[in-house]
Amino acid sequence: MSLISVRDLAVVRGGLRVIEGLDFDIPAGQALVLRGPNGAGKTTLLRTLAGLQPAVAGEIICPPESIAYAGHADGLKPALTVAENLSFWSAVFGGPGSGPALSAMNLTELAARPAHTLSAGQKRRLGLARLMVTGRAVWLLDEPTVSLDTASVALFADMLRAHLASGGAALIATHIDLGLAEISTLDLTAYRAQPGRKPARPAGFNEAFA
Repeated sequence: MSLISVRDLAVVRGGLRVIEGLDFDIPAGQALVLRGPNGAGKTTLLRTLAGLQPAVAGEIICPPESIAYAGHADGLKPALTVAENLSFWSAVFGGPGSGPALSAMNLTELAARPAHTLSAGQKRRLGLARLMVTGRAVWLLDEPTVSLDTASVALFADMLRAHLASGGAALIATHIDLGLAEISTLDLTAYRAQPGRKPARPAGFNEAFA
């Protein structure tokens, strides 16, 4: 069973279509990695799937409240501690406690540290750990390994593997080989829109999420 499906999707950036005619399915237990050159529309596609901007054509089919999005920003509250940040997001999403997330991303010893005192890599690990406390089945990840060293990339890969093994799914924009057999790739180059083509009309929320 697919946790998220896309049918004939078109998305825009700056008022111009960047992707059109896109179709894919991601079943439970699988991840899909987006490929393509800079400007191919990877971030725009992820933001559209996350509901941060509307699609201009096609449909996105997924269960309600099943998506968690991790973009370029880590989504942290600087004054809160590591543990308090995870507790905050767990309360927002109604997800599980923070203990497993702290352990998975090697943050247990940093649990009492305010987020603003963390290094860039530690903040990124905390930002990714947020995914585990959302309880959401579909993870949308935009360059999740930025600022991570080799050991931290391995932690993230293990976290992602566990998510897939538990019946989750993921769509990831990354150039890093995560070494997971559960991952396939989608090259967006084949779906680049015709240059200069503008959307015929703005899309409403119901067009983006069926």
